[in-house]
Order: sequence, then structure tokens, then C-alpha cells
Amino acid sequence: MLAHRYAEAAREALTRIEETQTENIERAAEAIAHSLLSGGAFWLYGIGHGGELELTNRAGGLMAARVFSFSCHVSSPIAECRKGRPRPEPVDAELEQVRFAVRTSEMRAGDVLLLASVSGRNVRPIELALAAREIGVTVIAITSLEYTAAVASLHPSGKRLCEVADIVIDNGAPLGDACVEAEGYEHKVLPLSGLTQTAIGWMICGEVMEKMQALGKPAHVYVSHNRPGGPEYNEKALREYNEVGY
Repeated sequence: MLAHRYAEAAREALTRIEETQTENIERAAEAIAHSLLSGGAFWLYGIGHGGELELTNRAGGLMAARVFSFSCHVSSPIAECRKGRPRPEPVDAELEQVRFAVRTSEMRAGDVLLLASVSGRNVRPIELALAAREIGVTVIAITSLEYTAAVASLHPSGKRLCEVADIVIDNGAPLGDACVEAEGYEHKVLPLSGLTQTAIGWMICGEVMEKMQALGKPAHVYVSHNRPGGPEYNEKALREYNEVGY
């Protein structure tokens, strides 16, 4: 059954991550804990297909884990014959938007940004990593080292995400992400990165909690809103979090 083969591939990938990525997961957690206890913030961006939402507002999750997001819409209608007129200098709208978002946000030097790109080649996460590091933010990248080694960057610098981050964690996904051979299908099926990137994210968060507890300053953590007393607990904990920042 494909279901069993996918489960086997997932188990193997998680075992490899535990065996090969523990040191970098520890480094990532150390950077986050240090930041939170030094007046910094912990940002998440693009952890797979919505994985950053998995790591926020969840029972057992860090209250300090906050999603960094942005959008920019410019309306400048013009006659069809005038569209695309030459500029004094070239402008890449996507790069400009990323840098505008960083410059005008609450992101500051000393913060930590955790982001991901399975292939490591896409423009936005690479530019965000560059812009964040330029202002003194520590960047942690989750990516597939096998995948990214086989593709060219789409960023104008020619760099891939693993080349612009401070800490790199390999999510173990294969080239193309899909991981199971299936009869009657030309290519492998069932992607692996969503599962492994989420697991890595929670492993990092767990290590952050442990490190902060060891220092006598445990992080504020959500409980389930649906358990008895949950809403009251979370309300009190959020008030405390907003007072101390962790």
C-alpha cells in the first residue's frame, strides 16, 4: 500500500534528521532562546505550504513564535500603449517589496527569523534572508540540500537559500520532494517536506523551551483552548507574554 510506503519514507526521513541535523537544531534553538531572553523576537516565514501557521497559536506551542507576512498592491492604471515604459534604472518589484517589508516592520537587530524553501532557489525567501541579515537578524533556513544541489537559483545574486542563512537545517526531502514510486505514475508521488519541516520546527521549539527552562525563565506556552480552563489559562499567559516578550 502507498500509505504504508509513505509512512516508511517519513519514518526514515525523521530518523535521518535526528541523526544528522541535531547539532544545527540545537544551534537554532540556542539562537532563539538567546534572542527572546535578550529583548528579541522570533519570526516565522514560509515554513513549507503554510507550515508557519502550524507552529503558531497551537496547544503546546511557543507564544513567542510569530508569523512574519506582508503584501503590497500598487494600482497604477495606464493606457495599454504606455505600459512598461523605460525606467531610469531597472526595478525588481518583488525584491523591492521584500526590502520595504523588512524596513517598515517590527523586525530588529537581534531577532531570529526561521524560514524555508524546499528547493532553496526561489526569490522571495532568499531576498528576505538577505534583507533580514543586513539589519542584524539571525536567519535559520530549512531546505533540502539534495534538492538545492540540483537546481539553479532564481535570485539575481545566483545564491540559494542555504548560502545566505546563518544556520541551515536539511529537511531530508529528495529532489522534486515526492518520495514514493507508484505503479502507473511517471514520477514519484507524495511529498515529504511538509511533514519533515513541521517536525523540525517543533523540534526547534521544544529545544527552545528546554533551554529557557534550564535558565530559570520558561517560555510561555499555549494549552488547548478546548480543555477545561484553557481559555482562562491562555488569556493570563498572553498577558504575561506581552509584558516580558517570551
